Amino acid sequence: MTDALVISGDDGTITVAPSVLLQVVRGAAEAADGARVRRARRGVDVAVSDGCARVSLELAVRYGAVLPDVAEDVQRRVAEALRTMCGVDPQAVDVAIEELEE
Repeated sequence: MTDALVISGDDGTITVAPSVLLQVVRGAAEAADGARVRRARRGVDVAVSDGCARVSLELAVRYGAVLPDVAEDVQRRVAEALRTMCGVDPQAVDVAIEELEE
């Protein structure tokens, strides 16, 4: 289950809802050529703790694409999106390719 991201500072607290974290991860993953998050709600999990995140996602990949290249591109894009948009350090982005698409 995806956790909310809570950022505490001297001026107060910012809470990023789990649905927003899922959108960030899904958008970054699907920006990779040939990749699609397989199940939008159940195919992505984001665990956030102490400013660090661990992501797990299931992908469908276009037939003919080089699978390790697509997976590495997804990992890179998701990690960068979490760093820049959410200010968290991605500890791991675990990718499972579950399906090939025509």
